[in-house]
Amino acid sequence: MKEILVKKYSGDLVPFESDKLKQSLFKAGASNELVNSILDEIEACIFDGMSTKEIYKKAFAQLKKASKTTAGRYSLKKAIMELGPSGYPFESFIGHLFEFQGYEIETGVVLNGKCVTHEVDVKAENETELHFMECKYHGKPNYKLDVKVALYVHSRFNDLAANYQPKVPHKKLKGWIVVNTGFTTDAIQYANCSGMNMMAWAYPEKGSLKERIEISGLYPISCLLSLTKAEKQVLLNEDIVLCRQLLDSPTAIELIDQRKRIKVLEECKALTVPFAV
Repeated sequence: MKEILVKKYSGDLVPFESDKLKQSLFKAGASNELVNSILDEIEACIFDGMSTKEIYKKAFAQLKKASKTTAGRYSLKKAIMELGPSGYPFESFIGHLFEFQGYEIETGVVLNGKCVTHEVDVKAENETELHFMECKYHGKPNYKLDVKVALYVHSRFNDLAANYQPKVPHKKLKGWIVVNTGFTTDAIQYANCSGMNMMAWAYPEKGSLKERIEISGLYPISCLLSLTKAEKQVLLNEDIVLCRQLLDSPTAIELIDQRKRIKVLEECKALTVPFAV
């Protein structure tokens, strides 16, 4: 097959990589037979300038017919984009990821720095570490957070650290910038130089948002294909952001139409099993 250039969300043209698509399908749980079927369909109709969005739609349609669970995993990036538009569900979701790691979590708290007060999106603490996190949600998948934001977040962290470090000298303080999309090269360079921690959809290579979700099995309710967008929003408005919350809370599942509850719970159970990557 000759080289085909496909169009990313950013508008950039890049070579189509069938191996990359195959890997993403396998990671979602698709069988060899299904992966080959999807690749055959896409390679039969692909053309120069075809959008990656259109390729995703074709793959997703086949996955959905075969398994809602597999399709839900495959749609994870899109599901994370649906944790808006306010951004609070995204902050709550990040808090749950760190709670899974054993941290005590507070979200949306106002804390005193040495000079001024700061609203901190996520505060995560254990016996040896204290993390202050700034979460940035963006509705455009090609958005990249720039160095100006990194500088601003770092200055806020320094003010918080100046107040807290003397109180907890035995703990390591860490500042974070977490975004659901990506970072510019300058932002990454500054964070690496200054000691700031960063997390985005596919960054860093180890410990990215995508990897943390896949390993923990903490999938957002926006992955559920058995719910409408409006039904998902009802749950998000009640701070129900995880499929796990629907399984663990009798009151949470009551927010869903009784006729759908069994189907939704079955989908949740399948999604929340940690998936090897």
